[in-house]
Amino acid sequence: MSQPGINSTPETLSYASLKGQLLSKPGPVLPPPPSSPSQMLSHAISSLLLHPSLEAALHILNDDLPSAHFLVRKMQAPPRYESMMLHGILHRIEGDYENTRAWYRNVKDSEVFGLAWGQHGLDRAMEFVRRVEILRKETKTKDPQELKELQDESRREISAVMEYCEKEFGTDKVEDASGIWVQDEKSAAQGSDMVIGGEGWRQF
Repeated sequence: MSQPGINSTPETLSYASLKGQLLSKPGPVLPPPPSSPSQMLSHAISSLLLHPSLEAALHILNDDLPSAHFLVRKMQAPPRYESMMLHGILHRIEGDYENTRAWYRNVKDSEVFGLAWGQHGLDRAMEFVRRVEILRKETKTKDPQELKELQDESRREISAVMEYCEKEFGTDKVEDASGIWVQDEKSAAQGSDMVIGGEGWRQF
């Protein structure tokens, strides 16, 4: 049975169909193989010209970590707490757990973090990261039940961030995203050397 929208062209895939299709997959827990991202879906996501934080979340669900990283690196200071949290999620998927913990601490008092992990949810989030780290370090067969629980929790966390973004920013096109970027000086210098790899052209 084919997934919803799988036979559609990128230009006809709506946000709702992309979100439904990507959230039907297991949540990302371990680093994906390079061949994992769907190029068709990456193009479809970029073509929607969503708010960059919402676009980054979809790229994460599509295992397209480079495209997500390009976006969140340009939004890694307050008030872009949702993007800062997505940056932590990216590091978690990549296996960089110390950076994940650092990003989570930076956003622990934000509305989006509370929506995902509950009031005073830092301990719960840190326990989740600890379990993911232990799972990745297992050299033999992964515990299938533990893997499934962590995948479900990962999907729930990302879905909560997306719900926050939908409420705050909507899902309409953002033709000019230049007013959204928030970077510290070091990040801005690094970002000036980067170019977008996707095909959704707009003002950056």
